[in-house]
Amino acid sequence: DHKRVGDGDTGPNTGGMGAYTPLPWLPAESLQAIVDDVVKPVAAEMVKRGVPFSGLLYAGLAMGQAGPAVVEFNCRFGDPETQAVLAMLDSPLGELLHATATGTLDQVAAPRWKDGAAVTVVLAAENYPARPRSGDVITGAESTGTGIESEVLHAGTAQREDGALISAGGRVLAIVGQGADLVAARKNAYDRLAGIKLPGGHFRTDIALAATEGRITIPTAD
Repeated sequence: DHKRVGDGDTGPNTGGMGAYTPLPWLPAESLQAIVDDVVKPVAAEMVKRGVPFSGLLYAGLAMGQAGPAVVEFNCRFGDPETQAVLAMLDSPLGELLHATATGTLDQVAAPRWKDGAAVTVVLAAENYPARPRSGDVITGAESTGTGIESEVLHAGTAQREDGALISAGGRVLAIVGQGADLVAARKNAYDRLAGIKLPGGHFRTDIALAATEGRITIPTAD
C-alpha cells in the first residue's frame, strides 16, 4: 500500500493511493512469520477471551529488521490492497464468504490464486486528502471491453440527474491492471487510467515501480 499522496512517498498520508501483489521482495519465511507471529496468536486470543470472530480480519503490517510489525487491524477488507489481491483470486469469493458466515469454512477448499500480478492505482479528486472537490464530471471510466487486463472500480462517485458520472469523494476510482508480472500489470493499469478524465484529478505515477526495479529490501539484523 502506498500511503503518501505524492510520487516517491511525498506529501501527506492518505487512505492509500495504490497497491500491488505479489511482493517480489518478501521472502517466503517472512510470510510464514506473519502467519505464525501475527495471525494465529490473534485468532487464538479471541477464542481464549470468548469473542470468536467470523468475517474478514485485515492486518495492516510493516516489515522491518525485527520482522512484521502491526500497524492496524480492521474488521473489513483493506482498501486499496483488496482490489489488487481479489483480482488474483481464482476461487469464487461468494463461496468463501458464505462458508465463513455459516461456519462451514473448514469444508471449503483452500483459495486458488491466479498466476501473474495485479496493480491498483487510485484516481483522487482535486485537493485530496484535505478537502476534496466533488461534483466534477468523469469521462472514460465506462467499460471498454478490454477483458481482464484492466478494470475500473468505483469508490467516490455518483450519478447526476442527467446521467453524468461525477466525483463524490476523495478517492474516486481504483484502476486495477493485471498481467504476467508487475511490469505488465503496471502498464495495463496506467494505460487504462490514461483514458479517464477528471478535472483536477491526480494519481501517483510510481505505484509498484520500486518493486519492479528491485529497489525494495528488508533490513537484516547485524
